[in-house]
Amino acid sequence: FFLQMAISNIRYGEGVTKEVGMDLQNLGARRVCLMTDKNLSQLPPVNAVLNSLAKHGISFQMYDNVRVEPTDQSFLEAIDFAKKGEFDAYVAVGGGSVMDTCKAANLYASSPTSDFLDYVNAPLGKGKPVTVPLKPLIAVPTTAGTGSETTGVAIFDYKELKVKTGIASRAIKPTLGIIDPLHTLSMPERIVANSGFDVLCHTLESYTALPYNMRSPCPSNPINRPAYQGSNPISDVWALHALRIVAKYLKRAIRDPEDREARANMHLASAFAGIGFGNAGVHLCHGMSYPISGLVKSYKPKDYNVDHSLVPHGLSVVLTSPAVFAFTAQIHPERHLEAAEILGADIRAARIKDAGFILADALRKFLFDLNVDDGLAAIGYSTADIPALVKGTLPQERVTKLSPRPQTEEDLSALFEASMKLY
Repeated sequence: FFLQMAISNIRYGEGVTKEVGMDLQNLGARRVCLMTDKNLSQLPPVNAVLNSLAKHGISFQMYDNVRVEPTDQSFLEAIDFAKKGEFDAYVAVGGGSVMDTCKAANLYASSPTSDFLDYVNAPLGKGKPVTVPLKPLIAVPTTAGTGSETTGVAIFDYKELKVKTGIASRAIKPTLGIIDPLHTLSMPERIVANSGFDVLCHTLESYTALPYNMRSPCPSNPINRPAYQGSNPISDVWALHALRIVAKYLKRAIRDPEDREARANMHLASAFAGIGFGNAGVHLCHGMSYPISGLVKSYKPKDYNVDHSLVPHGLSVVLTSPAVFAFTAQIHPERHLEAAEILGADIRAARIKDAGFILADALRKFLFDLNVDDGLAAIGYSTADIPALVKGTLPQERVTKLSPRPQTEEDLSALFEASMKLY
């Protein structure tokens, strides 16, 4: 049982985006694809990149049609743009949706004869290993959430099946993540909150995931070693450190848009958690979140300027977290207690067998303080939807099998049931 740690190059600092034009010059890039979404195309982060490209004479084409919470269709449109453009480098400016779309565009433009399902995770796709060389991709995150600038994962909504899935391969990891805390200043309040909840769950899930040396069987060839390997001593360091930052700064970052210290720290926490979970993986909160997003009815979140209903990824992940950690805590209860303590719980008189309830309570209190919707019922689901939600979770084996505690369909039903109301 071996562990492979893959980490992106990260560059950090206020205003560091101005270097992106020089980076592309240094790469000898002649035709650059700049990817973003409609909301961001008018905002300072994209302007900063455009200024740097202009200053260093970089010729580029802009694609701003990325969909927030991408679908197979929106991926295909971006892939089509990338194939026609014959680009030799990519720059993604945005949240996880933009970075993930750009990763997919780079992959399929570099492998033009591949069928879309070739690289999509099994069992929905063929999950083939990526053996083609990709072009350099520079990721400039504008949210403090997905950590997508450090990971080899691209998630999308598979419309026909109403379920989220993705592509997971170290080969699609960005060449460089440019973490410029100035970019988080343009985030509206709810986007700060929901992105922060994604960081929170990345840390908790990767820290409590099945340990890497309990996975079996060992891959026969290193090319088949999954990016998500289970909790491990290296990822643990990143996860715990990121959790401490979330506990200290997330509420401040949400409540005060001018709190630059809090927003800068959350931006870093997002990357730290990304390095952790990008190698350890996530488990049930994420596995169950994909159908919660995919089966959305009419929910439209505050602060998201979109023309379609959507459940923001961080929200879909965090709503099940109290139920999930109450369920997983019987394995490694001491890790669950440690997390609860970081989140502010008093564990001095705690009994180890109550670890799950203590962490679940700490999470509920945290969410209540930040006026998060009261469970799945508040975003449009009812008990009648549980069978469909369970059915949508079953194909997510890439993450659900990392849960420290194996789960049956009945267990999943009970977890969705318990997540209908939080408070």
